[in-house]
Amino acid sequence: MLKLTIAAVVLAGAFAIPATAEDMMAKCDEASMMKLDKDVEGMKDMAMKDKAMKEVTMAKDSMKMNKMDDCMMHMDNAHKSMM
Repeated sequence: MLKLTIAAVVLAGAFAIPATAEDMMAKCDEASMMKLDKDVEGMKDMAMKDKAMKEVTMAKDSMKMNKMDDCMMHMDNAHKSMM
């Protein structure tokens, strides 16, 4: 029974990873930027929060210049800083 429970937990974790990766690949749009801003504001680690805020700023600048690939890269970097 214990082995079955452990297997179920491991299997559930395996399916959770793709959903997280999908969330990290957010669109470079105003709604995604607002969510990212909110998530970064809630960070407790000040050094990582500062790094993430810089990435958010660069993502916003890239979005204004219509450089969507750069925007996505900076948003992804901000997400990675939150982990």
